[in-house]
Amino acid sequence: MQLKELQQQVDTWITSTGVRYFNELTNLGILMEEVGELSRIMVRTYGEQSAKETDLKKNLADEMADILWVLTALANQCNVDLETAVQANFEKKNARDKQRHQENEKLK
Repeated sequence: MQLKELQQQVDTWITSTGVRYFNELTNLGILMEEVGELSRIMVRTYGEQSAKETDLKKNLADEMADILWVLTALANQCNVDLETAVQANFEKKNARDKQRHQENEKLK
């Protein structure tokens, strides 16, 4: 799926099944909640913190998809074309970091 298609599908779902978009600040809060849920799974799966019984029912991929969904909704609300934004971000990183990581002794 292309990002443009993702943005269109999220918009279609929100404006039909979801009735309307939540306002931008509500969606920002929801995004932070979803990132927190992902963090909890990551910390308990890959970090040192012990998992609770309720953590075992959580799905890493589903939490990542929740984040992508809400981020896409925010992009739609703020008139951000994610494909254009990601392409520009790659160009920025390629120009800024062309040699930076290859020259980092910590990464060798």
